[in-house]
Amino acid sequence: MPANIQRTIAILEDLVAFDTTSSKTNIPIIEYIEAYYAQLGITSHRVPTDDGLKSSLFASIGPSKGTGFGLSAHTDVVPVEGQDWSTDPFKLTLKGDKLYGRGSCDMKGFIACILEALPRWLEGELTEPLHILLSYDEEVGCTGVRPMIAELGDRLPKPRAIIVGEPTSMEVVDAHKGATRFVTEVAGCEAHSSMSHIGVNAIEYGARFVAHLREIEKNLPANPHANRFTPPKTTLHVGKMSGGRAMNIVPRECRIDWEVRPLPGVASADILAAANRFADVDLIPEMRAVDPDANIVTTATNDIPAFDAGRNSEAVSLAFALAGQNDTSAVSYMTEASWFQHGGCPTVVCGPGDIAQAHKPDEFIAVSELEKCGAAMDRLGARLRAG
Repeated sequence: MPANIQRTIAILEDLVAFDTTSSKTNIPIIEYIEAYYAQLGITSHRVPTDDGLKSSLFASIGPSKGTGFGLSAHTDVVPVEGQDWSTDPFKLTLKGDKLYGRGSCDMKGFIACILEALPRWLEGELTEPLHILLSYDEEVGCTGVRPMIAELGDRLPKPRAIIVGEPTSMEVVDAHKGATRFVTEVAGCEAHSSMSHIGVNAIEYGARFVAHLREIEKNLPANPHANRFTPPKTTLHVGKMSGGRAMNIVPRECRIDWEVRPLPGVASADILAAANRFADVDLIPEMRAVDPDANIVTTATNDIPAFDAGRNSEAVSLAFALAGQNDTSAVSYMTEASWFQHGGCPTVVCGPGDIAQAHKPDEFIAVSELEKCGAAMDRLGARLRAG
């Protein structure tokens, strides 16, 4: 095994050992990376939460002038509770050519490749800067990266192109769907179940609302770029529905948690408007004929825009050169790329590992993926020195 891959695996072993589940603090892994930077003479800057329990971390190498490129990754991982692991999820385990551990694929493998390459990048004089942007809470809605993006071009340098190293098997991804999450609360009127005609059954009206969401999805207009995605359409999904107190009480409340995964160019606001029209015209008048206080209210709880790198993107050109690719693909999962793009930084998604391994028990990354990413880091180093 090449020496650089051995070093990458050793760093990845350290990173996986930190339980950075999104519900927990990520400060220990941030301190580890800060110490690693300090040994190399690299100054880093935290962008912490108000309570200090979590933080993003921004660092730069190379000349202080110029915009330079950025490499981005999130430090948090999804939970392991309730999953049947055959290995300790927070101890990197090598079996054959696979490295098992939570976050090995999504996306501490990319961070390990960056950290391993840093000393080699610093051996020569760099002609332009490189920025490393590490975030928190990506797995719970890409919330942690936003305060750091707000500081780009102000307290922190603003890269002119960013690669987000989510697991794409080192393929170049220039588009992905968004994700907008909603909560719909149905307020009905309680009554004895034997006198249901004097009550407003919140669950029944909630069920009609859910059924109409499926009709909205079916009637969305065709999108000429949909075939790049799997499935090839904007999707609506109901994840949770709850309500009711007892079998003999007409339920007063119903809560529906649902989401839209829009294609680029599709506005989740338009879908919300269609859902609200149905509630306002078809459901609420019926409900208020029985109880004037009955209502249906839908609130957006998180909105992650769809991502489209666009034509002639410098970020895509950079990823082509580093990954040795000449074609792009699109994915249906979301990343922080859309927020960087929204913040004015041309962005692309390209990183080691297969997304099919993420979030599941026995998550792993193949050693060959680290080798491909290591080769890309070598090409990046050569570009930083050549200018």
